[in-house]
Amino acid sequence: MITPDQLLLAIKKRIEIYNKIDAPINKRATQICPLLESLNQILAEYIISPFSIPRQNVSAMDGYAIATGSTISKASSIEIVGESQAGSPFSGTVKKDQGIRIFTGAVVPINCNTVIMQEDTNFEFIKDNIDKTQPYEIILAKAANIDTNIRKQGEEIQQNELILQQGKRLNPTDISLLANLGIDKVKVFEPLIVGILATGDELVALGDKLKDSAQIYNSNTPTLKSMLAQLPIIIHDYGIVPDDLDKTIKVVNKAVQKCDVLISTAGVSVGDYDFLTTVIEQLGQINHYKVAMKPGKPFVFGELLGDKNKKLDKPVVYFGLPGNPLSTVVGSLQFVIPALWQMVGAAPQERPMQLSLTATLKNDVKKSAGRMDFQRGILSQNEAGEFEVESFSKQQSHRIKQLSHANCFIVLAQDSGNIAAGETVKVQPFPWLHS
Repeated sequence: MITPDQLLLAIKKRIEIYNKIDAPINKRATQICPLLESLNQILAEYIISPFSIPRQNVSAMDGYAIATGSTISKASSIEIVGESQAGSPFSGTVKKDQGIRIFTGAVVPINCNTVIMQEDTNFEFIKDNIDKTQPYEIILAKAANIDTNIRKQGEEIQQNELILQQGKRLNPTDISLLANLGIDKVKVFEPLIVGILATGDELVALGDKLKDSAQIYNSNTPTLKSMLAQLPIIIHDYGIVPDDLDKTIKVVNKAVQKCDVLISTAGVSVGDYDFLTTVIEQLGQINHYKVAMKPGKPFVFGELLGDKNKKLDKPVVYFGLPGNPLSTVVGSLQFVIPALWQMVGAAPQERPMQLSLTATLKNDVKKSAGRMDFQRGILSQNEAGEFEVESFSKQQSHRIKQLSHANCFIVLAQDSGNIAAGETVKVQPFPWLHS
């Protein structure tokens, strides 16, 4: 069996080829998106600044802008001849040994080359006796330096500067940057179409009634939809497919005509009624099947090419997840979600990182060598700020309440056996707790 790391690398390499040859990024369809709707969208253009920031020299402090050539040593006297506020600049002339009252963010007059903080003057002593309609005098409490407390025009962003690259996944700070530049629309890649289907005669859709004790609700489709919610994709739900080969072929054929990606849950094991691997082999190919991890061993990565009557223009990437909810979560976090961020065109540094840290085990953990194990646990910090983690005593993959109560996976290496309390282990906090 392939290891999880090997599978992740194989998927990444295949999608690199897909993005260059099968569906080249530079030929992907794009759309114009309002800035306020662009969160997590992938930029399909390079953003060039239409102007400089700051647009003019502005004050970084409340104080006084002093004319170039003035004497600015301790005890120097400066005549104040006006003021500049944010949005209301001073329009007069400032001569040598003169200055203006200025506030943070206000424009500094062209012939002023320093701003003195009001704390470095006698302002506090004279402020109650100032008639701002007339020139008045301030005295410097300490010597000032030229070019201080001024944010220079273009010091942060120059006009025509490249500020965001194609492939940027837009986050709230990007939206702030673009809004500061007056950009209210951006060009982004059109969303991928992702098909989802669940298989199994025992499954019942939410909202319908269970008719007998052999039936269970389809929880995997809601799980997948919620886990993929932040991606710039459109999900087509193909419902529940019964354990029937012909019906499975029919639904998969329908899905691949519209979708870029197809994700299924259940039907990929080796049971007599698990038909999806057969269907994938008939309509495409299986690139990798079975991964050395627990849970989620029967994970399928492949591609669909269409049947003999209707070949597809490009392959539909396929992910086949096992049927139990825990395997759906593990497989999605480890393989599906990273692959989809790559497919939508996010630059490598823009794809969500799987946060990992080390923690001290609070209890003994049982494990058999042979597969990487993702055990559910509770991660916490002690009074010293050190990470500790407690594993649940029962780790069967069907335990859905336990999965809900956990806040991390304890990731145990493939070759490791039992691990004693006090040992250090690798932990992956659930992303919805830190996103």
